[in-house]
This record gives sequence, structure tokens and C-alpha cells, in this order.
Amino acid sequence: MHPARRHHSHRPYRRLYRRLAAWVLPLALAACGGGGGGAGDPTPPATSCSVADQKAWLADYMDEWYFWYRIAPRPDPARYATVASFFGASLYAGTPTTIPFPADRWSGYQSTESFNRFFGDGATLGYGVAVSGIEADGDPARKLWVRYVEPGSPAAAGGVQRGDEIIAVNGTPVATVIAGDDYGALSAGQAGDRLTLMLRRGGANRTVALTAAVFSLSPVQGAAVITSPGGRRLGYLQVKDMIGQALAPIDAAFGQFKAAGVQDVVLDLRYNGGGLVSTGGTLASHIAGARGSGLAYAELLYNDKRAATNNQRFAFSQPASALGLRRVYLLTGPRTCSASEQVINGLRGAGVEVVTVGNTTCGKPVGFLPSSNCGQTYSVVNFESVNERNEGRYFDGFDASCTVAEDFTAAQGGAADPLLAAAGSLADGGACPGPSADGRAQPLAARRAVPRKPEAGERQGMIPR
Repeated sequence: MHPARRHHSHRPYRRLYRRLAAWVLPLALAACGGGGGGAGDPTPPATSCSVADQKAWLADYMDEWYFWYRIAPRPDPARYATVASFFGASLYAGTPTTIPFPADRWSGYQSTESFNRFFGDGATLGYGVAVSGIEADGDPARKLWVRYVEPGSPAAAGGVQRGDEIIAVNGTPVATVIAGDDYGALSAGQAGDRLTLMLRRGGANRTVALTAAVFSLSPVQGAAVITSPGGRRLGYLQVKDMIGQALAPIDAAFGQFKAAGVQDVVLDLRYNGGGLVSTGGTLASHIAGARGSGLAYAELLYNDKRAATNNQRFAFSQPASALGLRRVYLLTGPRTCSASEQVINGLRGAGVEVVTVGNTTCGKPVGFLPSSNCGQTYSVVNFESVNERNEGRYFDGFDASCTVAEDFTAAQGGAADPLLAAAGSLADGGACPGPSADGRAQPLAARRAVPRKPEAGERQGMIPR
């Protein structure tokens, strides 16, 4: 993995990379002051929602707001029959090896209803079951496990549990599903859609029929004070979604930790795909406490057209329940992405030692300022994020300090969870147990070179609010 790139404040990219070709992206990196959100999207709505007008709107928006607008294609909208095909053709493809950016694999869009439901209401539409598709890695000889079930979801109501082995999906043998690397059946298009799973638990098969519904998310779970084998008091907390609904339970958990006098915190972000920058910043502030006083948690840096009005600084706050730790243990993996990776980078910028346990994170140091048009919300890459030390560009992800394979048959955060056990051992001054003999815990970074279809429920967001 390449180390996090150090940026030099008050110096534009064109000076850093002046020896590159003349068309390299010249983004202004001057640090901005304040904590405001800058100007809003000046691109007016499309004249109508005809395909032609939507494409024209999208072309104007990409030219003004896309982070890589200088080195992205500028296709002729008339050549594309659909808005979707034109959007795909407009994304930066990452062709020059001398440019320090990989191809854009993050920009996308969704219905405005779905976007507002998640980021506003803290709810989602679906079945609530997530699987070990990344770990199966397209190998039909491997098993597919239920790795996570959303509390309050149809899957939870149907008795689906982490550790259930999936035998078939809608009648399709699991080997076929894995070989096709397509888990789209686990995502619902609308309420009332049906999903049938054949599951195996304790050697017995059973079939579960689920009906898609809208349900509220539980972004924070598992808060507990536990004792390591060496007798240290550890605070453990799972945070899955960086949404506003996470703030109160985060504060309550750290209040519990502070009252118990915990010596270390184990923060479980293994399934956290990101969300709001402010929520991640609040979580990091509970760790850093006074260590972050006056420092930037993150600076969001836009393209040269938008830098003067949109560059944004998020400062560490000082919550009453903050612990002011010099070290924190984070449980991570390939689904640790975007605003959750920002927690790692932000804390390191404040001088907090971040010990990561599990596997390589997804590698997304860029984010979105979503814009809506004709019922669709477009989340294209608008900015990159750096920390107080101007470090960023961790496109290869953060490798684990201690690489440990997941055991999907063990309860997440339970006594048999190998990631939590490794963190406890490290807190006691012990050694990392190391990758498993079968290689399941080898770094997964190489698998990201080929774009994959998202697993059900995955969101990779870094939203500047």
C-alpha cells in the first residue's frame, strides 16, 4: 500500500505536479478557514425532465462540480440514448499512470426518495440481510455466510442470524451466485418485493421468505465495558452508519465508558461505509478529546472552480464525555469506507495512535456534495479529504496494523470474535495473532482493482454536513 500522501498547505496542485503534462488537474489546496458549508449548487434544474434536458443539465453540472472535470471525458450528450449511459461515459477513467488518482469507481446516483430516507430519516428499504460476498471472492467452492442482520428488519423478524450459511438465493444454488459475483437479489426495488433464502444452521436446512419493507436503522450497537485477558478495562462499540441518528447513542456510550474508567476503546467500523462527515468527526472527537483542540478533523478540498467558496474545515469538538485517548483500536475491513476511513485519517492527524485490526479498508478519500434533478440524486466525487497534517489520498486503503480474518459464525463483538480478541491482546501488550493458515486474512486491496457490484445494503458516503 502506498503511504498516505502528505499535502502542502497553501500550495496548489499545479505547483506540486508542474512537471506532469499540462492537463493535469490543478486543484487549489489552500486550507480554508471556518466551518461553514460554502456556496450551494449553482447549476439550475433542468428545463424539463426530458432525456435531452437531463443530459444537458448533467453535462453542465459535471463541468462545474466534478472533482476531475479537467481530466474526465467530455462526451457529446447527443451520442447517448439514455441519461445513465451518458453519466457513465462522463466519469474519469484513470488512464494516465502519472496522475495520482485511480479511476472513479464511486460516483453514482439513486432516487431522491432513497437518499432522503437514509440521510434524513435514518431508515432504509430492503430485507436487512448482508452476506460475505467479498470474502467469497467469486470462488464457488467457498461458503457464503450471513455476516450482518439489521435489527428491526424483515430478516431479523424472520429469524435470520449472523453465521447462517446460505445454500440458495431465490432457488439459485449459492455456488452459482458466488461465481456470478452478483448479490443484487438481496437488494429490494420496492416495498413488497420478495426474497427466499435457503439457510443452514446447526446442520439443518430451512427456507425463509422475506418481504421487503422500510425500516429504521440502528447505527450504533453493542456498547459494552469488557475486561481484556490481562485485566484492562475496554470500551467496545459498533458504529455502522455515520448518520445523525448515531450521535445520541455515541454520546451515551462514551458517557458509559468515561464513568467506568475504561483504559482503551475498541471501535468496530468493519461494516461502516460512511455517511456524514460531522458524525464521523463527533465520533473521533470523543476519542481525541483535548488532543484535538483547535485542530482540523478534516478539510474538504474541491476543484479549482469551487475551492474559493466550497472548501470546508471540520474541526474537532470537545464533547463532555470525550476520553482524550492517546491510542484507539479500530476493527476494520474492506467495507470500512469513506467517512469511516476519515475517522482513521482525522485521528492520526491529531496525533492519536490508531491501531487497525482486521483487514485493508476500501480506499475512498473523496466525497460527494449530492445534487438532485428530476427525482434522482447524483453523488459524484466533488472533493477530497485531508487531515490536520494535510495527509490524504489513501486510495489503496489503510492496511491493518494487525491482519485478522473474520469468523462469520462468531457473534460480532462477542467473546469468540477474532477481531475483538486480537484488539484485546494488543491492548495487553501482546502480539498480533497474524493471518490464518488458509490465507483468509490476506490483504484484500488487489480485489478492488476490478469494480464489483455492491452487496446488499452497502453505501459508501462522505457527505459534507
